[in-house]
Amino acid sequence: MIRSPHPLCWLLPLVLLTACASDPIKFKNVTPPKATPIQALHADRPLVALALGSGGERGFSHVGVIKALEANNIQIDIVVGTSAGSMVGALYAGGYRSRELEQLALQLDESQINDISLGKRGYIRGELLQDFINRSLKNRSIEQLEKPFAAVSTELASGKAVAFNRGNTGMAVRASSSIPGVFYPVQIDGIEYVDGDLKDPVPVSVARKMGADLVIAVDISEQPKDTPGASGILDTLTQSIRIMRQSIISSELQNAQVVIRPMIGTTPDTIDAATKQRLIKAGEDAALAALPRIREWLQKNGHKKNDRVPFRSK
Repeated sequence: MIRSPHPLCWLLPLVLLTACASDPIKFKNVTPPKATPIQALHADRPLVALALGSGGERGFSHVGVIKALEANNIQIDIVVGTSAGSMVGALYAGGYRSRELEQLALQLDESQINDISLGKRGYIRGELLQDFINRSLKNRSIEQLEKPFAAVSTELASGKAVAFNRGNTGMAVRASSSIPGVFYPVQIDGIEYVDGDLKDPVPVSVARKMGADLVIAVDISEQPKDTPGASGILDTLTQSIRIMRQSIISSELQNAQVVIRPMIGTTPDTIDAATKQRLIKAGEDAALAALPRIREWLQKNGHKKNDRVPFRSK
């Protein structure tokens, strides 16, 4: 496994586990994704959204969350994801059931990656990640998926968060997952995009704008932690970035009705099948613990469409 020392590289191990170099790129020329004005969905019943956050290899825990919700008949109407969350979210919105997601996760082999191209702006192109998603979804565009979906990315020049909700799904996920300095920025219609984690690690507000009444947010970020004796430059920088990210995440999570935080702990340098199963189990356990809150909300609001609670936009 290639493990970058860059403190923002939470997604890299997951990418190395998903691309397949044995096959040539099948869907190379695709219609670029677009971030069109969000039109809120409307229904007679409250709409439920799943907002899947960024977090690299920790993203395997998203599969466990979906597994628990599915097993307990919690219907998800809207899916929004950032970075690792966009990868799992796209497959889930595209019709993959939790058992299929789990099988896919356990079968993926990091040694199959061959997308490295050293350059001044990164060393992973991300084309294989894009094609992996498109292959898995039979090259369906975002608007053709079974559930409404958006992948959150960051416009490099302006720092603006952008929610791709139309066009090619694989390229949208690639843009959402392009860690600066590791992945090449993704150019779409003349604009460069990078990892959505920089601006919107857990995309709750996007889910609300899409019409969600109940947002189930999954925060898999690594929390700031006290590391006695860790006084090096990298340790200090990493801790500082964690603190800044938590400030952004805390603000975003205020607009979620239910927040799920899997108890992940540290992850090893090599993500093997046992580690994947542990991460999936952590997500499943956290979602099961959140079920009483989800059911309580649905019981109070499920029989009629109440006025939505205003949310604080950024």
